[in-house]
Amino acid sequence: MIYNLLHRTVYEYTAPVTVSHHAARVEPRRLPQQTAERFALHILPAPALQKTRADYFGNRVWGFAIQEVHTRLEVTATSRVIVAPVTAPALALSPPWEKVAELFSDPVSPEVVEPYQFVFDSPLLRVSPELADYARPSFAPGTPLLVAAADLNRRIFKDFKYDPVATTVATPLEEVLEKRHGVCQDFAHLAIAAVRSLGIPARYVSGYLRTRPPAGKERLVGADASHAWFSVFCPSTGWLDFDPTNNVLPAEEHITLAYGRDYTDVSPVTGVITGGGSHRVSVSVDVEPVEPEGAAD
Repeated sequence: MIYNLLHRTVYEYTAPVTVSHHAARVEPRRLPQQTAERFALHILPAPALQKTRADYFGNRVWGFAIQEVHTRLEVTATSRVIVAPVTAPALALSPPWEKVAELFSDPVSPEVVEPYQFVFDSPLLRVSPELADYARPSFAPGTPLLVAAADLNRRIFKDFKYDPVATTVATPLEEVLEKRHGVCQDFAHLAIAAVRSLGIPARYVSGYLRTRPPAGKERLVGADASHAWFSVFCPSTGWLDFDPTNNVLPAEEHITLAYGRDYTDVSPVTGVITGGGSHRVSVSVDVEPVEPEGAAD
């Protein structure tokens, strides 16, 4: 699939901002199954300084500084991305989850040092006996790791209700687990923390999801949204993604932006400002499928 992507973030401040410094993680990753054909970042007001770099996790970060007084900041990322079809691995052929967990008990071998960092607590996530208990019905003794992860993915989809007003970025995971309401970020965090509570590496994935309008309705430009899911490390296959919001294995309709330990590592736009008072932020995302040339012939 070929997609044109547009991600616009607008901050409106109640008082003038004199200086601001920001970091944007809105450039799609380059992956074996995902090719970023082009990318552009448009910023208003125009920044006095702009640099790009790769962060610790390999995500592309655009840093910029605005040194003129402003009451509105607009950050617009445009991309064209090709997502190739992939064949899902045979989940039942993955090793028993306990064998994988043993690999991440000290000392670890050099071959698994990279995923080992995703076993530990992170800024927003803490392992706990309660989260391990939630995971265990999926992780019965001897269950292949990826079968267990897929079942956890299914249970979160079944047990939790998608509710865009139930939580915020600051809502504790314990509250999400208790109330059984949340959004894609909450469901990804829950899965990651539950898997880590059993000693298995899991990471957060940010990106976009192609949304389809109801039958007979036109697709609304800008009505899409950022999305989040989780990934589990399996020695025989590497990282495999799961989307608990939709109970699927991400494929051609998922576009990957960034990896991290949790949302704090992949927030699309962050920054520090001088002044500004209070602010209002609005986000518009458009995921537009593009017919390849010659498709209509």
